[in-house]
Amino acid sequence: MNNKVSNNRFLEKFAEVSSRIGNEVHFRSLRDAFAMIMPLFILAGVGVLINNVFFPFVASGETLTKLQVWGNLITNGTLNIAGLVLAPAIGYVLARNKGFQNPMAAAILAIAALIMTMPEKIALTIANSTKTATVTGGLSFDNLGTTGMFGGIIVGLLATEIFIKLTKIKHLQIHLGNGIPPMVAESFNSLIPTVLTTGLFALVGALLSVFWNTDVITLISTLIQDPLRSFNTSLPGMLFIYSIGNLLFTLGIHQTVINGTLLDPVLLINMNKNMAAYSAHEHIPYIITNTFRDTFGMIGGTGSTICLLIAVFIFSRQKASREVAGLSLAPGIFNINEPVIFGFPIVFNIPMMIPFVLQPVIGILIAYFFTAIGWMHRVVVLVPWTTPPLLSGFLATGGDWRAVIVQLIIIVEGVCFYLPFLKVSEAVMLKNSK
Repeated sequence: MNNKVSNNRFLEKFAEVSSRIGNEVHFRSLRDAFAMIMPLFILAGVGVLINNVFFPFVASGETLTKLQVWGNLITNGTLNIAGLVLAPAIGYVLARNKGFQNPMAAAILAIAALIMTMPEKIALTIANSTKTATVTGGLSFDNLGTTGMFGGIIVGLLATEIFIKLTKIKHLQIHLGNGIPPMVAESFNSLIPTVLTTGLFALVGALLSVFWNTDVITLISTLIQDPLRSFNTSLPGMLFIYSIGNLLFTLGIHQTVINGTLLDPVLLINMNKNMAAYSAHEHIPYIITNTFRDTFGMIGGTGSTICLLIAVFIFSRQKASREVAGLSLAPGIFNINEPVIFGFPIVFNIPMMIPFVLQPVIGILIAYFFTAIGWMHRVVVLVPWTTPPLLSGFLATGGDWRAVIVQLIIIVEGVCFYLPFLKVSEAVMLKNSK
């Protein structure tokens, strides 16, 4: 009895600490900002898919090249400015979440600060040549795009925090009196804090350029982005963090509290790099991306609960289970599974918590194996997480039918894995109902 009470207290404390971390204003703002710009990345996935799968079926040679200009322009306006878009999105959302009256000012300041951290000189490849030239006065898609995403995150957070703190200092505010239009008044109130904040980022950029011949984006990429991605996007690291998030879901706390903060930013960088490489007909660099995780580890929703629903329909004879499964099937096809998580329930249901946490791990390992041996193409298209199973695998891998087979293997395995725990859970429910 004491052990049970101790375990319950541990779970409650674990859930409380995790919830606090996930709902911390900076982490929450990061999730909100990524959600805000996600449509751009989905559009990029559509462009890459049509450019490299559909167009080659209907055209070739010069005609194909002309058609693919459409997709290339989409890539330039989405993937290739990911960092540039992310910085103001974070600035706006963070300012709004902290109750700042003029969040748009924070967004504008964040994008200005990010540009000030860019290198003055960039190396460009001359068209139709292998030669490179160093130019000044230009911005590179390399720095504005996926390579600069972490720069956009850090600059967006820091610039906004400094700006908001400075605006609270009354001596730095300029009051023009009554009768002034509100937007003009707000602009002058934040004039000095804006000058000081952007001036600080310009100073840092200048010192790095003059004395160390580097820039903020390069430093962030080298010292923070690459080491963090090396763990979070490794197979053990990703599975560990993802499983913690799924465990939280079984305690009633949505998995995005952890995964949306610690995994999605770095996995999205990998996904964007894969899409860019696929669009440029280059080697696809990464197996593990956010779409890979969702496509093979979230079949039918978090916990791959489509496997549970199938197991219920085939093997369960309990009316309550079949009714819940029937109500959960339609949303489950689109990977929305809150009805089964809270209706079956899986939350605080010890027998069901085990496969809910472990089945995604098994599914991801199966897909990783087939990808690593080269039997299945790597994921190269960011598809919406609501894309139904089987179709999602086909689209995400650029039209590889073998991904559909892999998803079917995972589903069959998942039904077998869920089944004994379903039987135990129903036996417990039947016993408690007497």
